[in-house]
Amino acid sequence: MNVGTLIDSLTVFVLAILLGFEVISKVPATLHTPLMSGTNSIHGIVLVGAIALAATADNLLAGGLALIAMAFAGANVVGGYWVTDRMLQMFRRRPAAKTDKPAE
Repeated sequence: MNVGTLIDSLTVFVLAILLGFEVISKVPATLHTPLMSGTNSIHGIVLVGAIALAATADNLLAGGLALIAMAFAGANVVGGYWVTDRMLQMFRRRPAAKTDKPAE
C-alpha cells in the first residue's frame, strides 16, 4: 500500500465519521429507536463483509482487525434487535386483569 492510497483511505474514513456524527445528531429522540431497527440490516451487511475479510486475510494484523470488526458488527446486530424487541413490547396489549367476583 502506498502513501497516496493510505491518505485517500484515511480521508474517506474521517469524512464518514464526520458525516455519520452529523446525521445521527440531527435525529430526534422519538425517531432514534425505530431507525435503529432499520439499521440492523446494515450491521448485518457489515458482519458479512467482516467475515469475507477474515476469510481473505493474509497476515495476522488483517485477521485481528477482521475479528474485531466481526465482534463489533455482531454486537450491533444483537443489540439492535434487543432494543427493537423492547420497543415493540411497549405497544403490546396487557392481559386483562382478572376479577375475583363471581359472575351473577
